Amino acid sequence: MSGRARLALGAWAATLMAACALLPLVSPATWILQAAFLLGVQSAVGALTRRVPLARPLTVAAQALVTLLILTLAFARQQAFLGIVPGPEAFQHFADLLQQGSDDIARYAIPAPLESDGIRLMLLGGVLIIGLAVDTLAVTFRSAAPAGLPLLALYSVAAGLSDGGADWLWFLVAAGGYLMLLLAEGRDRLSQWGRVFGGAPRTPGGEPGPVAPVRTGRRIGVLALGIALVVPVALPAMNGGLLDGAGTGVGSGNGSGGTISAVNPLVSLRDSLNVDQDRQVLTLKTNTNDISDLYLRIVSLDDFDGSTWKPSKRHITSVPDKLPTPTGLGPDVKRAEIETRISAADWYAQDWLPMPYPPSDVNVSGKWRYEPVGMTLVGDHGETTRGKTYLVKSLDVQPTAEQLADAPEPSAAMRREYTRLPSSVPAVVAKTARQVTEGATNHYEQAVKLQEYFASTGGFQYSTQVQVGTGPNAIAKFLKDKEGFCVHFSFAMAAMARSLGIPARVAVGFAPGSPQADKSITVGLKDAHAWPELYFEGVGWTRFEPTPTRGVAPSYTQSDSTGSTLPDVTQPSTSAGSSASAAPSASTSCSSQDRKLEACSEALPLDTGKPGDSGPPWYQITGWVLLGLLVVAAPLLPMLWRLRRRSVRLASAQHASAGRTPAGAGRARGPGRGSTDVDMESPPMAVEADERYAAEVAAGHVLAVWRELTDTAWDYGITPDDALTPRKAAARIVRLGQLDPATAESVHRVASAVEQVLFSPRPHAVPGLADEVRRMRAALRSQVSWATRVRAVVAPRSAVRAVWDLMDRWTAVKAGAAERWAATLTRLRRPAGEQSQSG
Repeated sequence: MSGRARLALGAWAATLMAACALLPLVSPATWILQAAFLLGVQSAVGALTRRVPLARPLTVAAQALVTLLILTLAFARQQAFLGIVPGPEAFQHFADLLQQGSDDIARYAIPAPLESDGIRLMLLGGVLIIGLAVDTLAVTFRSAAPAGLPLLALYSVAAGLSDGGADWLWFLVAAGGYLMLLLAEGRDRLSQWGRVFGGAPRTPGGEPGPVAPVRTGRRIGVLALGIALVVPVALPAMNGGLLDGAGTGVGSGNGSGGTISAVNPLVSLRDSLNVDQDRQVLTLKTNTNDISDLYLRIVSLDDFDGSTWKPSKRHITSVPDKLPTPTGLGPDVKRAEIETRISAADWYAQDWLPMPYPPSDVNVSGKWRYEPVGMTLVGDHGETTRGKTYLVKSLDVQPTAEQLADAPEPSAAMRREYTRLPSSVPAVVAKTARQVTEGATNHYEQAVKLQEYFASTGGFQYSTQVQVGTGPNAIAKFLKDKEGFCVHFSFAMAAMARSLGIPARVAVGFAPGSPQADKSITVGLKDAHAWPELYFEGVGWTRFEPTPTRGVAPSYTQSDSTGSTLPDVTQPSTSAGSSASAAPSASTSCSSQDRKLEACSEALPLDTGKPGDSGPPWYQITGWVLLGLLVVAAPLLPMLWRLRRRSVRLASAQHASAGRTPAGAGRARGPGRGSTDVDMESPPMAVEADERYAAEVAAGHVLAVWRELTDTAWDYGITPDDALTPRKAAARIVRLGQLDPATAESVHRVASAVEQVLFSPRPHAVPGLADEVRRMRAALRSQVSWATRVRAVVAPRSAVRAVWDLMDRWTAVKAGAAERWAATLTRLRRPAGEQSQSG
């Protein structure tokens, strides 16, 4: 393998090893295989264009063009011309995918689902861009050291987004790739100086040690690696990030089922509510007539650190056949079991399973684990809701106001875990809670007053344009500005309930969706919601709805169903563009006219549990990529073959004029391998053999240059005539090409060299022949029209020799095969007498 090929392989491996730092961010990690293949295609294109050779800028342009084509084939085939040539629609599609990827990054916690085409484009496109930069610097421009900068950028992005658990491992992998690239470049540079001799033995009789440059390179590599490992210790840690879940809401947990992750409510809820076009997430069919309380809970957030709510890290177990009765629910509370069939959209990949609360039985395919405290199911080893259809049986708990008002104090353990507030919570939170609930005689009345304060009497406005806010003062700012969306209302009410001694947590999921003509219910992105759950002994965790214009206030908080002396709770008002009633608002995915026409019945098949197709499989993409490259490269093959042939012919002439032979052309003669000098101590026969061999090599070089001269003239319209002698052929080229005297002399000089090697008893190499051919080519180029010049480069006439060469080789192969077959038959058909003698 040549030095440049080793360098290209090192650049490919270094980029791929640095890209491994992105593996923990996306699940599943199969994208790395596709990235490896696409990087290989990109590197192969660079290797081919450098071998032609093309100018360095053209090499980079060719790699960039092929990169764009394969990305178009993989992501925008439907919008591209012939499925591979990008146009305005394809570029617009790329922009849409990048925007979708940016939204999905904000929506999902680590690991984000690979099913998102936007995230996949950002991953593969980013790796290919870094790969192009590394290949350009390290291979095309022969400067491997600066190639570490794009590799560092790739690793830094991954480190900035990860949770920091195994950053050191990925750093070692990326650093190993960079050191391997430096080593490949060092070996390539040393090889240009000649043989690498071993140094003096380190110990008497021992093996020679590495040469000084190699030892120095190792020391530099070890020192650089050590500095890179030590310096980050003194720098601020890069915690958090766009994909971080542990620090900004719903994040990672532990347990026997593996890493738990879910949507980040602080970011993804607002993004879901602000989408321009509602996107269908789930479709439900249920046997209950009242869907106003059919909230789908994804996860509960019970750990409040003063800045945000997140799920506690809890142990998870296998899913039991029958889920237990929820904590705190007594036998006297009225309940009914309802059955709901839920189908998730093909694009919706959620690690947690959306279910009505409290579930009593779940029938779902795949690998799922059960978290007993929150009564939630979480996917194990990459299992998600994507395309799932599952059946959930749940309890419709119907407590009365009296039961809630008469609930005894919760246990000490419940109070200790679910009423804890950090000291960083501003005092205004508890102060406002006491003011709002003044006059209440029990925890239930306090909870109803808090709900009423946020939903109607407190002057709060619902708005999804408000920033979520961070830090301990976020709740205080919300209480002052009185503007926010469900995250603000649920977080604030839960914190204020805890300040009053009421166990509280926050649930994240979906509000009741929109009824359809076929009696199904669709749930869209705009139905994403968060609400507080308060604990009452004997009833359990109970939902409240403090967010105005969202959802429905529970019946047990309304005075007409309680029989108590509580004041009437004003129902949440409806603002423009929002709806809040017992019948949830219609989703924008199905208009009222469509429902009348029963046009929404096929919105999502309810009987399928198979994941949808997020795109063509990798082998199909591979086939299309190869086909596209063939379509693009086929018209360029004559040009590439001609450029390569010219480069080889003229390079051989330069080697011959310098007294060298190409690699592999000479015979090994010890330390002076490839030299044309004659060893004075060699025997006369050996000297004569070497002289004869050198003459044959010189003749081959001169004839190669002559063939290049005649082919160049052919490309510019002067058809060769093999019946003429070299001298007459040269005169014909000068006459037809109308060459000036200086150029004519160059052509005749090449012809004289040809006659010398053909007829002289001791032919020898003639220096400068390659320059004579280049001079003639420049003169011919200046004499012809631009169309002839373009054809001479893009579609050279002499490229037909490639076909002739293939035909000659095929003839030779057939002749050789026929000879071998005849020899085999001769061995098998021995005379009868010989057979008897051998017997």
